[in-house]
Amino acid sequence: MTAYFVTGTDTDAGKTLVAGGLLALARRHGLTTLGLKPVASGCEPTVGALRNIDALTLQAQSMPTTAYATINPYAYAPAIAPHLAARRAGRIPTLDALVAHVAGPLAETRDLTLIEGAGGWRVPLNDDEDLAGLAVCLELPVILVVGLQLGCLNHARLSTEAIRADGLHVAGWVGNLIDPAFSSDDACYRDNLATLERTLEAPCLGIVPRLAAETPDARAVAAADYLTLPTYEESR
Repeated sequence: MTAYFVTGTDTDAGKTLVAGGLLALARRHGLTTLGLKPVASGCEPTVGALRNIDALTLQAQSMPTTAYATINPYAYAPAIAPHLAARRAGRIPTLDALVAHVAGPLAETRDLTLIEGAGGWRVPLNDDEDLAGLAVCLELPVILVVGLQLGCLNHARLSTEAIRADGLHVAGWVGNLIDPAFSSDDACYRDNLATLERTLEAPCLGIVPRLAAETPDARAVAAADYLTLPTYEESR
């Protein structure tokens, strides 16, 4: 089994789109998959429980089918920083609790498992710990999703520096085009990509354009067309 931690340069960089796309791509190759989002804020109430659209997207691309509670054990309603949402709910996660929760799923014989973080690399989990600590505890290689927009060069380089400073390997990065002002026909856009490729010192696993698909599930499936799976050598 191969497992990765998926983080982003910022909130809404496209972590779920890319994670869902990688899982969908793995399924096309006949691989078993699992997507986990241990902590999620901005959840919607359903019958008897809160549900997060990002976690549901990962669940849809997990095969064999996995229970929602396994994918997202800590779900909070307010669409704010997870540690603040957890404080309001009175249910604050710890790294020990998250490590214990994912131990079972990670022990399953899935070909590809992705654990999606929340926000960027340094988002707090509680008053004393960061969610990135989960990747550190599990010694997981990291896939960085770069939201392609003004400022992404700084955010991407600082994120990769922070990941490596924490002792982890950047298995690859994915660019996700989110700024309408950016266009693949624009010279500045191409120059930004060239700078990322030169400075991040990690393989590019794909560039995802703005997608026309209407639902998160459909966008994840469409994103698979623009992605490549990380290889063993890239993950070492």
